[in-house]
Amino acid sequence: MDKPAKLLITAQFYPPDTSTTAVYVGRIADTLAADHQVTVISATPGSGGIDPPGKPAVVEISTWNPSGSALVRRSLAICLLAARMFFSVFRRAGPKDTVFCVTTPFTLPYAVILAARLKRAATVLLIYDLYPEVLEAAGIAQSRSFPVRLIHAANALLFRRLDAIIVIGRDVPPLIQKYRGVEAGKIHYIPNWPLIPIGYRQTDPASRFRAPDASRFIVGLSGNLGFTHDPATVFEAARLLRDDDDIHFILSGWGVGWKELNDLFARDRLENVTILSPVAENELVEFLSAADLWIIPYRRNVAGASIPSRLYNILAVGRPVIVASEPNSEGALILNEEAIGWVVPPENPAELARTIREAARDRQSTTDKGLRAADIARKYSEEVALARYRRVVSSVRRA
Repeated sequence: MDKPAKLLITAQFYPPDTSTTAVYVGRIADTLAADHQVTVISATPGSGGIDPPGKPAVVEISTWNPSGSALVRRSLAICLLAARMFFSVFRRAGPKDTVFCVTTPFTLPYAVILAARLKRAATVLLIYDLYPEVLEAAGIAQSRSFPVRLIHAANALLFRRLDAIIVIGRDVPPLIQKYRGVEAGKIHYIPNWPLIPIGYRQTDPASRFRAPDASRFIVGLSGNLGFTHDPATVFEAARLLRDDDDIHFILSGWGVGWKELNDLFARDRLENVTILSPVAENELVEFLSAADLWIIPYRRNVAGASIPSRLYNILAVGRPVIVASEPNSEGALILNEEAIGWVVPPENPAELARTIREAARDRQSTTDKGLRAADIARKYSEEVALARYRRVVSSVRRA
């Protein structure tokens, strides 16, 4: 008797890791387990060993996690992880199976999809960040450099051989279709969804995040700031608004961008800026609700390379957003289509400061945008997104 077909999901981050990527992948895996025999191959410590009925089986592979500042060691670590994932998939995949891979880290898809192709399994790739475009936008690599050209060549082979490509932003397909031979019908747009309950929250004057003066117009910046973000623009906008006594900035998060922010603040302790330690998950709703306006700042030329997942949580609590990016980015498209925020050019502190001042001066209009945002957030529900994942994965399974 033939063995039943399996769905193998490969991911570096998986619950109990609490990162956004881990939470999304965990919920996708749980949903797909309703239709398929799912095995998750995870590199998250503590993720394996427990396989409740109706849930995915989890195979945990060991990984090496050097410190964030050790770039060479981190590069070696992600290559080692890719190699271990290759052998794990190669041992488990078969001709009737489907292999589902996430682009974290960026080396993972090349190894995983190669193993799947060698075992004649169907393949699905979920793109969170697109490389080498992320490296180019961050200024880490030049477009004509050998590493970038090598990644482009690998992508050309990879994208043509996939059975399905899932993207979380409408700005991604144009970049993928620049690679010759990629069929548009293989690309599926499935946006992320809020990870907190959807519903407008009134601003609480007693919130500790608005202290000591709850009447001020609070501008927030939150979450993981990576190489594609530009926190310096937010800090420079705050500097331009330092004489506007009714506008105050609260900044809280992690990532390389927060080191930059802390360095800027250490050199110039602006009185209209408060930098907080990363907010605990159980305080996230209160924190997001405490601000009147949120900012998502990107560097130039990031459209399609990085998607603002935090946007959906901000919309869920009913707050408008300023996205600093090109107008064709996913975040900009949502804000402009739904009139729930503003889009400003990236790396332009003067325009960002002008827009913040405009929002602060017309608080009723800003509040109205937030009320609409909470309604719009319902369009990006978890149920709708996960139903799309089920359809896409089922459509590529081979007989």
